[in-house]
Amino acid sequence: MLITILKPYLITFIPIFLAVDIIGTIPIFLGLTESLNNRQKNKILTDSVVIATVLAVVFIFLGKLILRGLGITIDDFRVAGGILLFILSVYLLMPGKSRDFVSMSLTEDIGVFPLATPLITGPAVLVTTMMLLNSFGLLVTLTSLIVNMALAWLVLRYSNVLIRIIGSSGVKAFSKISYIFLAAIGVMIIREGIAGIISSFK
Repeated sequence: MLITILKPYLITFIPIFLAVDIIGTIPIFLGLTESLNNRQKNKILTDSVVIATVLAVVFIFLGKLILRGLGITIDDFRVAGGILLFILSVYLLMPGKSRDFVSMSLTEDIGVFPLATPLITGPAVLVTTMMLLNSFGLLVTLTSLIVNMALAWLVLRYSNVLIRIIGSSGVKAFSKISYIFLAAIGVMIIREGIAGIISSFK
């Protein structure tokens, strides 16, 4: 009985976890904050996770309204988001490309960009939460999102410990695997969007 109750939460947790890709964010977070003290790091971390959560929650509630106002269907958004996600995933799989998110001009407010968006809440999270909202409803999707954001905070808060345990090469390996899964999710979203568009003409 308990498994039946928890099943939708687990099903929604996994794709959001893959979309957030917090493991892949660890090297970037450490690189951005390496010259800061612990107090500054914790402030940037908290700010980034709070902003990322607010962005995702706002999109959950207003995403459909925004799309409707622009005359965009959910299937249009799926196809566009899937293509963008696939391209982004392929780009990040290339050696050194994930570091391109970081530049000297971004260090003044790195809690907002690139940490909060697009690294924590990016196109993958927005598209994935919209898909899950249609399939599982608001409560399950919102709960899984908040749990993922809390986990993201914990992982980044203790990222130095994780680096010591699995090593920098282990983090890079996890990051690459996550990008592959994100590419696969992108293909899935495109497929579902095209199927939805085709069915709308029947």
